[in-house]
Amino acid sequence: MYPDLNSQSAKNFERAKAVLPGGNSRSTIELKPHPIYLTHGAGSKVFDVDGNAYLDFINNYTSLIHGHACPAVTEAVTKQLSLGTAYSFGTVQEIEHAELICGRVPGFDKIRFCNSGSEAVMNAIKAARAFTGRPKIAKCEGAYHGSYDFAEVSLSTGPEDWGQNEPVAKAYSKGTPQGVLDEVVVVPYHDEVAAEQLLKRNAGDLAAVVYDPVSSRVGMISPTKAYFEMLVDFCQANDVMLIFDEVIAFRLGYEGAQGVHGVTPDLTALGKIIGGGFPVGAVAGRSDVMAVFEEGGGLPHGGTFNANPVTMVAGMATMKEMTRDAFDRLNEMGERGRNEFNEAFKRAGVTAQVSGQGSLMRLHLTDRPMNSYQSVYPKPEEADRMLALHHHLLNAGIYIAPYGLLCLSTVNTWDDVQYLIDTVIEGLAKS
Repeated sequence: MYPDLNSQSAKNFERAKAVLPGGNSRSTIELKPHPIYLTHGAGSKVFDVDGNAYLDFINNYTSLIHGHACPAVTEAVTKQLSLGTAYSFGTVQEIEHAELICGRVPGFDKIRFCNSGSEAVMNAIKAARAFTGRPKIAKCEGAYHGSYDFAEVSLSTGPEDWGQNEPVAKAYSKGTPQGVLDEVVVVPYHDEVAAEQLLKRNAGDLAAVVYDPVSSRVGMISPTKAYFEMLVDFCQANDVMLIFDEVIAFRLGYEGAQGVHGVTPDLTALGKIIGGGFPVGAVAGRSDVMAVFEEGGGLPHGGTFNANPVTMVAGMATMKEMTRDAFDRLNEMGERGRNEFNEAFKRAGVTAQVSGQGSLMRLHLTDRPMNSYQSVYPKPEEADRMLALHHHLLNAGIYIAPYGLLCLSTVNTWDDVQYLIDTVIEGLAKS
């Protein structure tokens, strides 16, 4: 039963704390009172050092769209390993993966690879600045865009910050310079009228608007057509770059979220699924904007492991398996899962709801309308119920993110999803 302070996971945590700050190198694995340590994963399941198996509904935070140890990926990577893992030269694999991705999305004239989603967002912002010659960016309150200091602004505002007439630019990390906060315009996620007013006020200084069409921390609520139209019209009228953060959202369809919603941004930040389980990021977009990366374009961009052949072959193997039909099947399961979840909540008389798009879901332990970051923000009692539910799921052999995020992979079956729904209902009935 979790937690077990005598378990091998608990002992590993004590060992880790001696050499790793906080006992880890990524805050997303933190669990109280101790994280779980794995030995391996296979398909839809992962296995821990104490011999427990879990249905994995987070898939390394949405990056493994085919689950663990996908045979096609394993075969491609194993073949490449015997040929080398990284060189100080170009590779054909980089060209092939670029052709594959650009061939799917009409707005991707060129693409540039890096090593993480955070790097992708950072380089997209830097490209927009280099292209426009302007310093500021705009982003939505509460939206997560990685660990670049400008992208982190107002990532975690709370009730103490909401007495203002407009969102505040608040530091996420201690030591963030005031100059960073001064260069970020924070707008509400779903209020197109208020957002447009703030954007217009700063139009002459804005290089870009950064937008995630499926922001987890804003509840994975589907954006409205009016909000999209406002963003596109504003950016076109003021020569501001529209950047889509599709690090997660690219799993929504064959042409990503922009294909689903019918919007073509100037630049797109990518990551997660395009690396097949290996570190990856990318910036893609219009040729004239992407030209800033070329020699003399004003934005030098190096990286020892950029477009390394292992990541490239893993990414190609993954994306080749994701045909239009594969996306349709996965998204249909996600839509059915959200509907069945919400019907089950009604039948059981429990206070909860599920939001999301495509193969992505987010559990909320409230029945209030979800229409903004502030409405999604959990109250203390909701956070306590979520923690109890998370422990219940662990002890039933299910893993989701501690705050309620989950995703499906192509190796999931409907029986997996039904077991998840039944177990959530069981856990909430106890809380």
